[in-house]
Amino acid sequence: MKKYKAFAKVNIFLKITGKRDNYHEIVSRFVKLNNLYDELEFVKKEQTDAKVNEFKIIGDFSCSTEQNTIYKAYFALKEVTESQKLEELMQTYAIKVSKNIPAFAGLGGGSSDAATFLKMCNGVLDLGLSLNELASIGLRVGADVPFFIYGYESANVSGIGEVVEEFSEEPLEIETYTPKVEISTPKVYTIYRESFYNPIDGFQVEEFKKRSSLEVLNSMSASEANDLFEPALQEYPQLKHYYKQGYFFSGSGSSFFRVIDTSKKREI
Repeated sequence: MKKYKAFAKVNIFLKITGKRDNYHEIVSRFVKLNNLYDELEFVKKEQTDAKVNEFKIIGDFSCSTEQNTIYKAYFALKEVTESQKLEELMQTYAIKVSKNIPAFAGLGGGSSDAATFLKMCNGVLDLGLSLNELASIGLRVGADVPFFIYGYESANVSGIGEVVEEFSEEPLEIETYTPKVEISTPKVYTIYRESFYNPIDGFQVEEFKKRSSLEVLNSMSASEANDLFEPALQEYPQLKHYYKQGYFFSGSGSSFFRVIDTSKKREI
């Protein structure tokens, strides 16, 4: 069957705007990485498998099936649609994932896999769900999933991830590198809340949303662009050894990235 690409992303900027219950509200520019992606496909199960009717994921994951975002997406989709066809599909087929996006890296690999799986099921089974409906289901799995559902090249993401607004700008050439440091996103947010909490106001939010990604990166440091960089450095001081001048921090890390401005043929 067909292979589907689950693209990574970087956060050009990530600013905290407030709190909602146990969540932090953000405004962030998400940019899709067209040169880094996982590949997902349905593969027929072997009928000799004793657990043939169980949900099966094939791939190199550092978590259990129950913790996997694809598994969570399956149950969220099943709960909303109550689709018998969906159950039959996953009894007959396993979902195979060829992993290229590093885990615990701030590149959205798990969220992208979940979003891609939801879109695969919607298409293969003709469930007829709109992108908005899929995004709503995806939000149950993770805050970054809606961005990947919509598939924009660049977008302003706000709230707790549920507000995704396409941002029109020239495509950016981005390269990343990921140190072997496994970051806990909840831990970084906890450090931010305890020691760095300083949300921006509505006027600043609108300013960020209007500025192009290149303008932001040309005028800000890694710490200024991403409110989670300093908390991540405090919790994971080894990150300091990997930081290079001119690079920026994606999400809660641990990936760093830089943008190459191809129109001017110079690195930022």
